[in-house]
Amino acid sequence: MIGEINQGNLYLLLPSKVGWLSGMLVDDCGISLTEAIKRIYSSETYKLLEREDTKFWHWSPVDLYNNLRGELRRA
Repeated sequence: MIGEINQGNLYLLLPSKVGWLSGMLVDDCGISLTEAIKRIYSSETYKLLEREDTKFWHWSPVDLYNNLRGELRRA
């Protein structure tokens, strides 16, 4: 069991979240995996995800993806 999530251990959850998001972005947008990962890591969604106090880490992959897609559409 992982125990309590805090800023010190949040990094353990991020690779799986990015994996889900990148797969969805590749399928939805027809871009390369490398491009999808670049877009995710440079997004405001990721900046919020990597901060424990926002609780974005608690969001489902679908909710995170919808937030990311909305952000990318506005850009």
